[in-house]
Amino acid sequence: MISPLLLSSALALLSVVGIPSTPNLGKAEAQCRANESGPAFLIDIVGLKDRKGKLKLEVYPANDTDFLQDDNILIAQGKTFRRVEVPVPSSNPVTLCVRLPGPGRYAVTVLHDRDGNRKFGLSVDGVGFGGNPKLGLSKPKAMKASIVAGGSLTRERIVMNYRRGLMSFGPTTKGL
Repeated sequence: MISPLLLSSALALLSVVGIPSTPNLGKAEAQCRANESGPAFLIDIVGLKDRKGKLKLEVYPANDTDFLQDDNILIAQGKTFRRVEVPVPSSNPVTLCVRLPGPGRYAVTVLHDRDGNRKFGLSVDGVGFGGNPKLGLSKPKAMKASIVAGGSLTRERIVMNYRRGLMSFGPTTKGL
């Protein structure tokens, strides 16, 4: 027989895990406003394959356990999570700003959601990471995908990667 404590713990865990990601989580905290001081990343996005869809920049704690973890779980645990989502501009360089809770090291991802379905599609979408690590068949380690933020604006460049061939990812030659 399962103990009531174990059963209630399991049900609580399942309820948290089963919550779908909410598109607006972390957006209010991430918003950059004019004349606002404090730590933030100013990210130049280069190498976009085209000007379709949306760009989604997300900031996570720079450790492998929390990197790319469900946003509901991170926020429920009081951990850092920030999200900026914008339509891809039709022209000009693309720069995204995201506010941070303080100076420090953060793991950063950018998704080029070309089909606008809010999910990463292996054969369609592009992805970039802080630090621009070389991509293999699995996600990079959090430290390789991280950036150190100072006490004010920290400018960085993220190169987008898209599927090339059957089993590889890499940057396009556009905008590099």
